[in-house]
Amino acid sequence: MVSETAQRALELRRLLQRASYEYYVLDAPTMADSVYDQLYRELQTLESQHPELITPDSPTQRVGERPQSQFVSVRHNVPLYSLENAFSLEDLQNWQGRFQKLLAGDLGDLEYVCELKIDGSALALTYENGVLVRGATRGDGQSGEDITANVRTLQTVPLRLQLEEPPAVVEVRGEAFLPLASFERLNQERAAAGEPLFANPRNAAAGTLRQLDARIVAARRLDFFAYTLHLPQGWNQPLPQSQWQALELLSRMGFRVNPERQLCPSLGAVQAYCEHWSTGRLDLPYLTDGVVVKLNAFNLQEEVGFTQKFPRWAIAYKYPAEEVPTRVLQISVNVGRTGAVTPVADLTPVEVAGTTVSRATLHNADRLAELDLHLGDTVVIRKAGEIIPEVLRVLTELRPADAVPYHMPTECPECGQPVVRPEGEAVTRCINASCPAILRGALQHWASRDALDIDGLGEKLVRQLVEQGLVKTLADLYRLTAEQLASLERMGKKSAQNLVAALEHSRERPWSRVLYGLGIRHVGSVNAQLLTEHFPSVEQLAAATPEQISGVYGIGSEIAQAVHQWFTIPANQDLIEQLRAVGLQLGSQETNRPTEGHLSGKTFVITGTLPTLSRTEAKGLIEQHGGKVTDSVSSRTDYLVAGEKAGSKLDKAQKLKIPVLDEAQLQALLTANPSES
Repeated sequence: MVSETAQRALELRRLLQRASYEYYVLDAPTMADSVYDQLYRELQTLESQHPELITPDSPTQRVGERPQSQFVSVRHNVPLYSLENAFSLEDLQNWQGRFQKLLAGDLGDLEYVCELKIDGSALALTYENGVLVRGATRGDGQSGEDITANVRTLQTVPLRLQLEEPPAVVEVRGEAFLPLASFERLNQERAAAGEPLFANPRNAAAGTLRQLDARIVAARRLDFFAYTLHLPQGWNQPLPQSQWQALELLSRMGFRVNPERQLCPSLGAVQAYCEHWSTGRLDLPYLTDGVVVKLNAFNLQEEVGFTQKFPRWAIAYKYPAEEVPTRVLQISVNVGRTGAVTPVADLTPVEVAGTTVSRATLHNADRLAELDLHLGDTVVIRKAGEIIPEVLRVLTELRPADAVPYHMPTECPECGQPVVRPEGEAVTRCINASCPAILRGALQHWASRDALDIDGLGEKLVRQLVEQGLVKTLADLYRLTAEQLASLERMGKKSAQNLVAALEHSRERPWSRVLYGLGIRHVGSVNAQLLTEHFPSVEQLAAATPEQISGVYGIGSEIAQAVHQWFTIPANQDLIEQLRAVGLQLGSQETNRPTEGHLSGKTFVITGTLPTLSRTEAKGLIEQHGGKVTDSVSSRTDYLVAGEKAGSKLDKAQKLKIPVLDEAQLQALLTANPSES
């Protein structure tokens, strides 16, 4: 028998949950704030006196008191697919034409659901018996991070579904975002506290969701729109038969669903919707960069299916990148780790696609000449892919009379040595190996994840180490002491000790990662692996001729020449000896790659995007069974593993009549009985 106290706690939870739904989701509150506060305090008192009455769906449990130490990676029960993009009404027509060919018979005008594409972070929510048990980030679509504690703070995410008989398990997908008013308030608070401002609401939302302290997340007031529902077939209620019905069910469950959604009876209505919101979106209280268009009927969605990367029945119509005029104040150059000198325009700050832009890349000398850029010019800028600001064109009609053209420098701005432009290249380079900019870039590359993976060795610390003369070569990193590091700006004793430990651990990295970390031109992580398999020590690689190096399957003459040339330079030879002296692995220590297996002697090439495996994962699986993965298709290739957008490698394989596998066929080959393969 349920006690009177337990019954009262249950009633209070229901009253408060309903009041929150009316306030945050329906925007139509029926309970006065003072009454809500009184009931909330009463529930808090009951739960403090009777902790056994606390339930996961209690409104008092939205915000935990203890910060988390880290996020755990979790695999999604239902993958989160990305969407194909459309950039014009013609693209929408072509999209419809592609999947119509897969539908049986002439169905006439098809129904679509249009939803505004919210500029935030996708979330995957799992409910068991109606109660929220997990909230995760999208991640790579297959796996994400478990951020349940943070998701619970979102008032528009119900802790319990408003269903009398909820299904055993239900998966909900949606977008967490920061409304513009919350974004402006947050930046005002950060400015008052002397903290750096967030660039845009999308970055602020993503950064907020990855806070380890849920109390910070709660204070920033993120919002959430639900847009996808996955229900079990065994549920004893009628299942939705269309996307529109699914959105209505999500609303009844207690979720906030975008009110600007529209059911369109034809593609013409879809086009009208997209055209309306091209300007209407500027008046919304949140950012949107397009429209998601979905075929409405679930049976038709199932009939047209998926490509290896996208659902065929959905597409994201993206609005054109915003183009904004601004003035060039000056032009500076950046020097990268390979000595590449890249011109950058310093601009009068201007808002572009929700962020303030004050710098834009000019790429190289050829692009400068093409633009005919003068100091003081007014230029039009945009964000390439809505990420990287670039100068699109010059408005020569606004050019000042005294404007002078800009020319690339003849000397490196970092070290003062002459710069050169190698024949046949677009890039101008500093070739002084002692250039501070090249050293900084080399150190950051050495510390990167695919190289030595040194946690804590970031850009600002690298700059200090170089400027103060503590590090002049890669080997000098391993001579640093905790005392030296602790004396640097923003480096306490604990941080210094952690970095020394990370450096010590990096000495164990295999020869292949050391080779990649050296930063030899054209040598990526895959090529480094190939080279170290054939030259299992640095002595063997250093002694090899260009012809011997290019004889490695997958290594071309340009790479071979770059590797050979690098080892002929005395300063690099000295660096190798220094790295040996501080304990780096310069001979192959990798014993986990099998030499035998039922794919032993077989050579694979992987191209395109696979549905569930990354290229690295696919490569690892092939090598676990004795196979070898290379970059180039030739007559010696045994199999091409092809995903979406396979490109020229697929064409070459077909011409050479090389067997082409999709991911499912690769998996079948991997699990085949060795005696049958």
